[in-house]
Amino acid sequence: MNRGVAQESVRNSATGALVLHSVDSLAGHAAWFGPNAPGYAWKSVADVDPVEIFPGITARLLWQGEDGAKAAVTTIAPGAVWGDEDHHSPGPEEVYVVSGVFNDGVNDYPAGTFLHAPAGSWHVPQSASGCVLFLFYPQG
Repeated sequence: MNRGVAQESVRNSATGALVLHSVDSLAGHAAWFGPNAPGYAWKSVADVDPVEIFPGITARLLWQGEDGAKAAVTTIAPGAVWGDEDHHSPGPEEVYVVSGVFNDGVNDYPAGTFLHAPAGSWHVPQSASGCVLFLFYPQG
């Protein structure tokens, strides 16, 4: 195995040639799941500058895939309200309330709550007391 790239050498029984298998052929191999796996990424929230989306609402993009999927941490200051309806398109929005109390314009969700907002749905994110959210957009 090469460091940083999971590869495996095997002799072809018919020709005796040495064949190098890519990481795709190693599904289930320990290297496939570890830090050397293709696409494995990590980032500290503290290393990402916040971007203000609306007054009192900031986002920190942690990861974005080639297909548009992305993960972010959003902070909503006490009393801040999203500027308009937040429509979920092209895909769903997955929300985990890390701290505080999140309100979607109708209901309050305390820390530890998970929400799935399907594609085509909408809400008006806000928080009376402030909150931190982990957001995942599997389809961008």
